[in-house]
Amino acid sequence: MDSAERRHWPLLPVILAAMFMYGFDLNVVNVAVPSLQHELHAGQVALELVVGGYAFTYAAGLVTGGRLGDLFGHRRMFLLGMAAFTVASVLCGIAQSPGQLVGARLLQGLTAATMVPQILAMIMANFATEERPKALAWFGVTAAVSGVFGQVLGGLLLDADVFGLGWRGIFLLNLPVGLVVLALATRVLPRSAAARHAALDPVGVLGVSGSLALALVPLVLGRSQGWPPWCWVLLVASVPAALLTLSYERRLLARGSTPLLDLSLFRVRTFSAGLAISVAFMSYFTSSIFVVSLLLQNGLGLTPLQAGLTFAPMAVAGVVAPLVGKRWIVAHGTTKVILLGCAIDLLANLALALTLNLQGGHVSVLWLAATLALMGLGNTLILPALIGATLSGVQPQQAGIASGMLNTTQQFAGAAGLAVIGTVFFNALGTHPTSAASYAAATMTAAWISVALVAAMAVLTAALARPSRANSPAGIRKTVTTTER
Repeated sequence: MDSAERRHWPLLPVILAAMFMYGFDLNVVNVAVPSLQHELHAGQVALELVVGGYAFTYAAGLVTGGRLGDLFGHRRMFLLGMAAFTVASVLCGIAQSPGQLVGARLLQGLTAATMVPQILAMIMANFATEERPKALAWFGVTAAVSGVFGQVLGGLLLDADVFGLGWRGIFLLNLPVGLVVLALATRVLPRSAAARHAALDPVGVLGVSGSLALALVPLVLGRSQGWPPWCWVLLVASVPAALLTLSYERRLLARGSTPLLDLSLFRVRTFSAGLAISVAFMSYFTSSIFVVSLLLQNGLGLTPLQAGLTFAPMAVAGVVAPLVGKRWIVAHGTTKVILLGCAIDLLANLALALTLNLQGGHVSVLWLAATLALMGLGNTLILPALIGATLSGVQPQQAGIASGMLNTTQQFAGAAGLAVIGTVFFNALGTHPTSAASYAAATMTAAWISVALVAAMAVLTAALARPSRANSPAGIRKTVTTTER
């Protein structure tokens, strides 16, 4: 590693701190729901918006956030996003009514969408090809464990009632952390060139955000509302809205303008195949965490903190696996590492499904923790390798928009997977579940769906291993050689 490369490594913990903050705040509110009900008198709709609204505005703003980074510089947009995210977190912490908290959470998700796409963009822009596996491994660690730590640390904060803040402490924690990250970021983040002559494409912003809104609102709220007619109307309307937006973006590109969506990225097979694998991965990952959490708390009677601690082995595996996986990526290529992760995930979900079939509601919590650790191992082998392979053919000037499109796809897939598999889970559970056996049976059904999704990931990885050189940018050739090894 030369001196120029060494200068880039101090930026990694700074930008990954932002990734941890995003993932932590996405999940920490789950353990605070009872406190919000009792202390803030939040009703069901408000609680759903506090939990799901953050993810919705985050997903809706990701593509625009990535584009803003390409236009105005990733460093500038990261600093702006981090400052705004810190302010939004404080607004959450001082909210005096459910409406104020909902508004602050929506703002918090939108500010996260400004900051997070810059993370991958800066990794791709500042680390040489041979150094990216290591940097992306740490990204995978952070992405994988932040959500689990959100549940564990959130439970500890609520139990400790630090300074008597109660649920407010989980949001106000971001104030000192955000200030430290901002201070360090101004010193270590390199300045990047910006495409100053390109336009933002406001019609594209409205079209993409509107299409996602039409789909995400019913996916986030539909299950708990019993899928009323308005949910289906919005879902159906999202299809023509998306098609019209894509048509407009295509015409804008043909006229020589700069559209919000860089549709040329889909001609790179590594990018297209990577998005498809990400859809299957996020559908499986998000829904599996959800249903196992319900099994632990509602089925087996664990407290939120106990349930969070049951996920702790998954977090430990999430720290160890990518650090080993980065060496395997260099030695064997991304394809083999993704396939190894898929094999481990298949084993974990098969073990979960068969154990629940045999033991039902008497399943051991320790066994579940071991199964979750195995999932964590597979998931965090897959994630860094998948991100690196998906973005391997992206030119530096496309890094922000490509990162935004990848993150948006992952968020949408997570919401859709949770809605679909969650519906299957609750249908299997029945309207009046009365025993741990009911939750075990419903979780087993979801586990078999996860087996199918992981198998689909393995099949799709074959397409990622054979990109079309004719359509790939010149810069992909070196990485394709590594991927195909």
